[in-house]
Amino acid sequence: MPNENVTEKDVLRALSQVQDPDLKKDLVALGMIKDVRVKDGEISFTIVLTTPACPLKNKLENDSRDAVLKLPGVKAVKVKFDSSVVPFKKISAEDLIPQVKNTIAVASGKGGVGKSTISVNLALALSDCLAKVGLFDADIYGPTIPQMLGVKSGNGSVGKEVYAKAGKIIPVENFNLKIISIDFFLEESTPVIWRGPLVAGAIQQFLRDVDWGELDYMIIDLPPGTGDAQLTLAQTIPLTGVVIVTTPQDVAKKIAVKALKLFQQLNVPILGIIENMSYFVCPHCGKRSDIFNSGGGRKAGQDLGVPFLGEIPLDMNLRVSGDEGEPFLLKFPDSEISQIFAQIAGNLARQISILSHK
Repeated sequence: MPNENVTEKDVLRALSQVQDPDLKKDLVALGMIKDVRVKDGEISFTIVLTTPACPLKNKLENDSRDAVLKLPGVKAVKVKFDSSVVPFKKISAEDLIPQVKNTIAVASGKGGVGKSTISVNLALALSDCLAKVGLFDADIYGPTIPQMLGVKSGNGSVGKEVYAKAGKIIPVENFNLKIISIDFFLEESTPVIWRGPLVAGAIQQFLRDVDWGELDYMIIDLPPGTGDAQLTLAQTIPLTGVVIVTTPQDVAKKIAVKALKLFQQLNVPILGIIENMSYFVCPHCGKRSDIFNSGGGRKAGQDLGVPFLGEIPLDMNLRVSGDEGEPFLLKFPDSEISQIFAQIAGNLARQISILSHK
C-alpha cells in the first residue's frame, strides 16, 4: 500500500541527495527542481537544466528517480525536463547585445583548419537541442557562413534578404539560426580591402546595429590569426569564452597555442580545444589513417590545462555539404560525425554552465 504520508518535503529531501557532477551542489540547492507532485504513491517533478544541450541529462534523471524511489510507499516516479540557460554575466541596458546570454568565439591560429565548418555545425547542434542560437560571421576578409548555410550561393545569388526595421538590421534566419555576415552586403567576387579600423568598425556595427533578439548562445566565427578582429571583439563585448580549433600536426598545434594565449592575455576564458581532421576512415576498407598525425589537440589541452572538447575526422561529405549549402548535421543526422558534433556541443554547453555558475 502506498504511504499516504509522503509529502513534497520528503521528495525534496530525497532530491537534495542528488548532486550535479559539474556544479558540485545538490539539485535542490541549485534551484533545479520545480513542480513537485505527489499523488497515490506516484511522484512527478521537473528538473530545470542549465542548458538544453546538457550531456548529463540521463545521469541526472536516473539518479533522481533512484533517490525518490527509496522513499517508503513510492511506486512510480515521472521525471520531466525544462531548461534555463544562465547568462555568463548580469545583463544591463548598456550592453551592445543585452538579450544575448552567452557569446562564444570560435578561433584558430591559421586558416584551413575547418573553423567555419565547425562553427556552423556547432550552432546547429545547439539549436537542435531547442536552444536559441545566433551565428555571427566575423571573418570580414573571407566570409563563408552564408554559402555554408544555403542563404547565399556560390554564384552570389542571395536566397534571403537582409533588411532594416526600426533602425536595426534584421538578421537572416535559416535552419532556426539567426545569421549575419558582411557577405550579405557584398557583390560577388568583391574583395574587402580594409585597414584595421574599418574591420573593427564593421564588427562593432554588427553587434550594435543588428537586432539579435533573445539568444541563449551566439557563435562568432572569427578570422584566423591574432589580429584586429580578435582584439576588437574581446574589447567590445564580455565574451563568455573562446573555442580553439586546430588540426593534429605539430605546426598547426603551435600556431593554435599562440591564438589561445592571445585570448588568455585578454582575460577571455578558454572553453576548450577542438581537433579537426583528426583521422580518416577509408569508406572502402574501414581502415583508419592518421593523415595529419593524431592527438595534438588533446595533448595541447593537457599541457595548457584547458578542456579538450572532442575530435572530428576527415570526411568528404563535410566539405561537400558546406559547398552546397546543406549543413552536414542536417543532411546526415544519424551519422557518426553528427553524433560527434552533438557530443562536442554538449561538452561546450557544459563548460559554459560551469563557468557561469562560478
